[in-house]
Amino acid sequence: MYFYNMFQIEKTIVSEDLIEKQFVCNLSACKGACCIDGDAGAPLEEEELEVLKEIYPKVKPFLRKEGIEAIEKQGLYTTNEDGEHETTLIDGADCAYVIFDDKKTALCGIEEAYNQGEIEFKKPISCHLYPVRIRAYTEFYAVNYDYWPICDDACALGKELQVPVYKFLKQSLIRKFGESWYEELDLIAQNYKK
Repeated sequence: MYFYNMFQIEKTIVSEDLIEKQFVCNLSACKGACCIDGDAGAPLEEEELEVLKEIYPKVKPFLRKEGIEAIEKQGLYTTNEDGEHETTLIDGADCAYVIFDDKKTALCGIEEAYNQGEIEFKKPISCHLYPVRIRAYTEFYAVNYDYWPICDDACALGKELQVPVYKFLKQSLIRKFGESWYEELDLIAQNYKK
């Protein structure tokens, strides 16, 4: 089913931007700015709150001192005025779970614990899905591309490599919605280009 600049797959309303826009993360250019800029933490789903409690003892050794202090002071996550849960921030800026490599690139401490085989949870789905943001409504999910100027290098690289947003995010979209959902999206994308 098609809407203006959107289409429906199962219980999701998906923006055509996922097919039309190109995107490939360019960490060497942006240095992981999406994890340290902005005025809110990464959105967390209800079931992820329990996961954070379970994995935190194994994630903590990977975190910076400032991140641990922020978490111990504010909690593993915070809740905004709309009742939505977010990752804790350090002084209203960096995500508390951010670590830096030797090139000063922001990385995820949760993902580092995952990469080292300490935990089975890669990172919050909202982080894995970025630049796509998902909003839950009573009857459906809205799946939208979220343009942010700090990702201009990723847009340029995506354009150069001809990689649409949905292909760049294949793994995370399957993690969120499943294989058959993604296959339907891919089919729509192929027909869309004809």
